[in-house]
Amino acid sequence: MQYLYDEVASLDRRCYDEFFLSEDILMEHAADGMADFIRRKFPKNSKVIIAVGSGNNGADGIALARLLHREYDTSLLYVKEPKSTMAKLQEKRAEAIGVKTCTKLECDILVDAIVGTGFSGEFNSELTHILKSLNELDAYKIACDVPSGLKASGVCADNSFIADTTLTMGALKKSMFSDEAKEFVGEIELLNLGLSRLIYEKGSNAVLLDMEDLKLPHRQKKNSHKGTYGHLCLFSGEKIGASVLSAQAALRFGTGLVTLLGYENEHILNIPYEIMYAHEIPKNTTAIALGMGLGDEFSDEEIEKLAQSEIPLLLDADIFYKKSFLKLLEKKELLLTPHPKEFTQILKATAVADITVEELQKERFKYVELFCRAYPDTVLLLKGANVLIAQKNKLYVNPHGSAKLAKGGSGDVLAGLISSLLAQGVQPLEAAINGSLAHTKLAQNYSGADFSLTPNDLINGIGNL
Repeated sequence: MQYLYDEVASLDRRCYDEFFLSEDILMEHAADGMADFIRRKFPKNSKVIIAVGSGNNGADGIALARLLHREYDTSLLYVKEPKSTMAKLQEKRAEAIGVKTCTKLECDILVDAIVGTGFSGEFNSELTHILKSLNELDAYKIACDVPSGLKASGVCADNSFIADTTLTMGALKKSMFSDEAKEFVGEIELLNLGLSRLIYEKGSNAVLLDMEDLKLPHRQKKNSHKGTYGHLCLFSGEKIGASVLSAQAALRFGTGLVTLLGYENEHILNIPYEIMYAHEIPKNTTAIALGMGLGDEFSDEEIEKLAQSEIPLLLDADIFYKKSFLKLLEKKELLLTPHPKEFTQILKATAVADITVEELQKERFKYVELFCRAYPDTVLLLKGANVLIAQKNKLYVNPHGSAKLAKGGSGDVLAGLISSLLAQGVQPLEAAINGSLAHTKLAQNYSGADFSLTPNDLINGIGNL
């Protein structure tokens, strides 16, 4: 896990006040980190253009130009005249050694150092035109700290810089892990500012999940039986295929017993032999999941009884549109796994917010925080390009999702993985984290074309995690 921050200006101030590191020293380390990246990745004498603005982000870019001068064919594009103290100082240093300014937009490497983390508005017509031209260049594009146009909320201005790599300074910014930012940041590399992250960083309530954080449900007990590993009961509704996918994923992920709950119908013949079928919740049930393909199979009265149960409960898909959903929110050990449209329904039903999917996607962090304030005991997993998992004031970001998972049934497999862990006794927050990481790892492990992944491919891959 790595900490994420809304802002890092306060961390920089600690360097000045407590560690006697000047702004100039931090800037030189930032520029040196960018120069080292370019030296590692590109041959000497490659043509580099660094587009700089008037503030300290521009100053970082000017310092970079000085470090690359003579090793690379380096030139500066002054999008705005230097205004900050450091930008003016770095300009003098660059001029003193003969760094040239850009005369033609043609290069191998383009560095964006126009505006950094302080940007909050929209670009004027002139900047819009410049950024559009920069984005159209056939060059490897590097963003200095954050792509120009990325705001602290994670919202991107029109014509924000589109980077192949973002070289960010000191600590990871939460804004870079919004769904919208994923199209702009490219690969992210963190640069050192002259002291270890262990010193520079302080604790944060937001963390980025690494694949190394994944804890699989390995079986340690030698003297055990199927009942040792839990019994998951899945409510099986009108679209039985959804609950079957969840059931198969749960069984493959370690649950000892899996039962589908429903009424007799012709689809029962299509249930795999290893999955049980019942009309009542089995007495030894250790977790319940419902919503996947639920339809109108169960009455609100039947569902509302679950609010009184002490069994951990996962809710997904159709249940969020039911009247009984609000009653279930009273329950402890509750885990919700909505996609964005379903989450807007949750926000509306709970009177937290009445917004469109587009509004949600622009400010996912904000609305997740609002919901968790209203329902602090509930674990929320909001699906997306970057999965957000939250409870109380804690936020976990899983950035490992991919377009491979944009396929019907992928979410049913995720519900099965998470509810499998619930049934095996894992706490809801840990179940959400590890189920989500396993889900994205399965997609990473798939070797076929990215458009060809199916839910069954995910299920079949569980054994190789």
